[in-house]
Amino acid sequence: MLKEIKKTAAWIQEATKEFKPQVGIILGTGLGDFGDKIEAEHIIDYKDIPGFPVSTVEGHKGRMIFGTIEGKKVVAMQGRFHYYEGYPMTQVTFPVRVMKLLGIEYLFVSNASGGINTSFRTGDLMIITDHINLMPNPLIGPNIAELGPRFPDMHNCYDKDLIQKATAIAEQEGIKLQYGVYVGGTGPTFETQAEYRYFKAIGGDTAGMSTVPEVIVARHMGIPCFGVSVITNCGLSDEIGDHEDVQRQGKKAAVRMEKLFKEMIKAI
Repeated sequence: MLKEIKKTAAWIQEATKEFKPQVGIILGTGLGDFGDKIEAEHIIDYKDIPGFPVSTVEGHKGRMIFGTIEGKKVVAMQGRFHYYEGYPMTQVTFPVRVMKLLGIEYLFVSNASGGINTSFRTGDLMIITDHINLMPNPLIGPNIAELGPRFPDMHNCYDKDLIQKATAIAEQEGIKLQYGVYVGGTGPTFETQAEYRYFKAIGGDTAGMSTVPEVIVARHMGIPCFGVSVITNCGLSDEIGDHEDVQRQGKKAAVRMEKLFKEMIKAI
């Protein structure tokens, strides 16, 4: 696996003329348009990158963008890979490994999720303060000691300093934020109401099908993480889960998330 990671990273370095990003960004369902705000220097489709899987989910453009935001070099993934697509966790998290070798010092992740906390409303932005993992752990199997320890600690897996920066920026810019715990499940079914009640009972504020494996792998490699969930529906209501509506709600909230991410990147 390490050989494959290094091979892919070397190919990208050659293709981007040794572009070294400081920040890696993973854009979830309905949030891919943020990538179009990057002053792009290189754009590469996933299908052209050796060793990369291909995103099969509607609303995921399936490409990496290398460029600048507020003068900072970034690499953004327009679309991610999910366990429910049939990919093993090693492939779901492969791009995070590669981005580390390319030089990222921070990882920003976003997703669309179903609200569990009854104080949340559709369209809210929730800063992820912690997560509950209900998926297979991506670190199961032989440990790659060159990348991280066998038993990485998950305290502060969503960096407290970055959360403080986000709070200050949101107050200055008039962006309303929620805060809470993200429950990561396998999908692809939207959760039943009984499952939502269970997630609430164990301490969850919102639920989705991504993000957690990426953050686990990033923390394994010592990368500080910052995560935002867009609340696209309220799971404890009688709303029917609909992927098209998830995309619509994601796009509505994207403007506020874009502003937050841009100011955060400027501040680090």
